[in-house]
Amino acid sequence: MTAPVLSPSPHLHSGASTRRIMLDVIIALCPAAIASVIIFGWRSALLIAVCVAAAVAGEYICRRIMKRPNTCGDLSAVVTGLLLALNLPVTLPVWMAALGSVVAIVVVKQFFGGIGQNFANPAITARIVLMLSFTSYMTAWVSPSVLGDAVTSASPLGGAEVSTRNLLLGLHAGCLGETCALALLAGGIYLSVRRVINPLVPLTFIGTTALMMWAFGGDPLYHILTGGLLLGAIFMATDYATTPSTLLGRVIFAAGCGIITALIRQFGSLPEGVSFSILLMNIITPLIDRAVITRPFGSKEAKR
Repeated sequence: MTAPVLSPSPHLHSGASTRRIMLDVIIALCPAAIASVIIFGWRSALLIAVCVAAAVAGEYICRRIMKRPNTCGDLSAVVTGLLLALNLPVTLPVWMAALGSVVAIVVVKQFFGGIGQNFANPAITARIVLMLSFTSYMTAWVSPSVLGDAVTSASPLGGAEVSTRNLLLGLHAGCLGETCALALLAGGIYLSVRRVINPLVPLTFIGTTALMMWAFGGDPLYHILTGGLLLGAIFMATDYATTPSTLLGRVIFAAGCGIITALIRQFGSLPEGVSFSILLMNIITPLIDRAVITRPFGSKEAKR
């Protein structure tokens, strides 16, 4: 009888590559990006182009300075720039958008070793940096251009009353990519069908937030469709590098994001809490992994 052959993992290869996964994410973000241009006009396209160009340029230059292999071809910088742009108001000055992309790529990503080594989501962290540095610019909402001339307006979470129909279509003030719920849901379905994300993770994030807001006396559906909940739950709380490695860990991560989001929305001075919740849970991801990580086959628990 032949003895079994044991070899180091991984034992199964899915055929997926970083470039293919990032390309799927870009495709999934296209409906939200296109919707933002339709809703807010040509300046939305300008901000998206600037953020993506600054992210790619920042990664290329940084890798050259550090004398490391060029990684622009894996499209991760494009995804970061696109995600950051969709988290910005259309009136934000172009140079601030470019600065945010540089912070995301150089400071959050490359300073920690590049893709897969960063502890926090680059786009989320850059958005928070911009929010804290340029608060008045980052909270300057305007009504969609499709409704007429752009005028300063409150966001739904800031007190504006918006119908469910307009929330689904994106006909209200907000960040570029967070307004059109239908576009975001289409992207989430695509990523789930392609098995890039497990739908249980965003559903846990969204469901926990909705349940908490219902307990606080709010309208769960309204809180699901407003703010950056769908954008954050589908595209940023599912980031491979900054979330736990097991499904149980990712569900715990998502539930924690939902709880923190609801608490900030209900009791915080800011109406939105998605970005801060994801960043805080990014920080405790190693603790979640330590608590729920499975023991490798064949290993023995160390004696105390």
